[in-house]
Amino acid sequence: MPKNNELNQIPISLVSDMYGCPNRCLHCWLGNLPNHVMGEEDAIFIVDEFKKYFKNITYYSWLREPDFTSDYKNRWIMDNKLSTIKPIRFELASFYRIVRDKKYVKFLKEVGTNVVQLTFFGLKDLTDKYVGRIGAFEELIEATKILKANAIEPRWQIFINEENKDEIIKVIQLGEEMKVNKIFVHEGSCDGNNFNLYNIRIRKDEIPKEIIPYYLNYDELLTEEECVQILLKDESHYVPSYKEEIVINITSDFNLYFNYTSPEEAWLIGNIKKDSMESIVKRILSNDVLATEIAKSITLSELAYTYGDRNSKRVFALDDYKMYLLNKHLYALKNERHL
Repeated sequence: MPKNNELNQIPISLVSDMYGCPNRCLHCWLGNLPNHVMGEEDAIFIVDEFKKYFKNITYYSWLREPDFTSDYKNRWIMDNKLSTIKPIRFELASFYRIVRDKKYVKFLKEVGTNVVQLTFFGLKDLTDKYVGRIGAFEELIEATKILKANAIEPRWQIFINEENKDEIIKVIQLGEEMKVNKIFVHEGSCDGNNFNLYNIRIRKDEIPKEIIPYYLNYDELLTEEECVQILLKDESHYVPSYKEEIVINITSDFNLYFNYTSPEEAWLIGNIKKDSMESIVKRILSNDVLATEIAKSITLSELAYTYGDRNSKRVFALDDYKMYLLNKHLYALKNERHL
């Protein structure tokens, strides 16, 4: 075991799925993780194991819905106690809890939350469908009112695709009627559950012109056809890697993944209950998992040639498209093994 002065200095965030999530969102980049409950002793165990190797640790008890526990206040205190670098609230909160617990919005104010993001997929039926829970749309509307009444700014994130594009204008209009000042629309990444929505991914020429002023980074938006044309000339390898900070997602079955993409088999770092901590840390620091090894063996040009659709007008950010192609290659290899 290393001495304190030998501990790795790179900041690392450990993001655990301690309590699960009330939703089953069709767009969730994490996929449909099981809702097993982890205990406080599990959180302590995880952090203690990493403290043997890392000096700068931030622990989060939520990977999906924040504060999805009735003991959210004490949980936040414990997250802070376990961390050597204090956790950040970001702009996320549980809309499920906002509408069910009058004390929760007060807690958000106490911990310095000024903005909370709420996600829509259309009006009632479509939002309920994509969240995976009847009543979700009404809860989002009620949460908006509660937040505004408590001087917390709601920010509406709206996902657009071929199925919901005609309703997005109405959602924006509703937000403006409710005096929501922060509204943005985007297509989302294309991994996790969103990978399954590729066929209804919005086409650039079908984005209603009224939505363009609200569309996130619209000027940088590319069609798949344009992405393929760019990448066919790129002989480099797309190997996702951490930079100044490491973020590790930890599922309730104690599997560890980088936060680059969805927690699929090829991206598994290891299991903190089953594998040696020394081998796990070595793989983390060297960015060495099956997916990154495979990524080093195929160029972006090869990925685009093999998996890209040269006639597709579906929209992507270029980096999201690179990850989509890499994951498509990984799925193809996985399927070949099962033939």
